[in-house]
Amino acid sequence: MAFVGKKFPNLDVDAMNDMGDTFKLNILEEAKSKNKKVLLFWYPKDFTFVCPTELHAFQKALSEFEKRNTIVIGASCDTPEVHFAWLNTSKDNGGIEGVTYPILADSNRNLSSTLGILDITNEVYNEETGVVTVEGDNVTYRATYLIDEEGTVFHEGINHMPVGRNVAEFLRLIDAYTHVQKNGEVCPANWEQGKEAMNANRDGVASYLAAN
Repeated sequence: MAFVGKKFPNLDVDAMNDMGDTFKLNILEEAKSKNKKVLLFWYPKDFTFVCPTELHAFQKALSEFEKRNTIVIGASCDTPEVHFAWLNTSKDNGGIEGVTYPILADSNRNLSSTLGILDITNEVYNEETGVVTVEGDNVTYRATYLIDEEGTVFHEGINHMPVGRNVAEFLRLIDAYTHVQKNGEVCPANWEQGKEAMNANRDGVASYLAAN
């Protein structure tokens, strides 16, 4: 189910920070109460391969997100305790030591199931035993959500497990959406901050295409 243009699900989820604190975090309320945008990125598993490269990449760009009034939150279906163990594993040993933003621990899969981002296929119900079996790891794909200050999703995207994300693209999307919010203009293909946008009407697109 697509969530773009809709409010993000109103669910409390366990989270872990780099200090070892477990707490409840509600993405919708986080955006609305703090009047900030939220970037929520899901990854499959702690202690894996592509995943730590992404967590470190978001950490490296954290100040750029903060300049854009945006909170960064990671998420997977691991438990808080496993998150904390990974946070205490050094970078040169495949860990994410140094990551400071919170990480959701959706171990009951309430939120990831609601979002429809779990790797589950071929659900089979056995009528004799009442047991449901599935194929797949029942962990999340690399899903990313950008949520505005009202709690509305303005971008969602899902990568398959082997394909890491480009952090710079999310900065660009935030810049573009912020430009729309502030100026009422729309952002054409390949728009970047400082480039020309356009009015959302016939004259606007004609003028833009004539100049580009």
